[in-house]
Amino acid sequence: MSETLSPATPLTISDAAFRRIAAILKNASGETALRISVEGGGCSGFSYKYDLTGETEPDDLVLEKEGGRVVVDPMSLVYMGGSVVDFVDDLMGQSFQIRNPNAVAACGCGTSFSV
Repeated sequence: MSETLSPATPLTISDAAFRRIAAILKNASGETALRISVEGGGCSGFSYKYDLTGETEPDDLVLEKEGGRVVVDPMSLVYMGGSVVDFVDDLMGQSFQIRNPNAVAACGCGTSFSV
């Protein structure tokens, strides 16, 4: 099951991602959320950036569940609308993965995309 803020919220965070974020924040000093943003650059045009933060802006989207907290700025939401953020732990390693329906191309590492 995944959590969204409301039916109109353009971003879904999986339960696994919320649990992993909560575990990371538990050991963080002063940071209260994982900020996910989109930046220009990367091998496909845009890239995802993950930062721990203790601050939110008034217009940030804030999603919370199971002790995990995610914040996303409005400009990044333009590129991430309809996306699902998940945490995967498999033989290849552990990572946050974003399934973005707006991406028309992505690099092999999964952190860069184009729209």
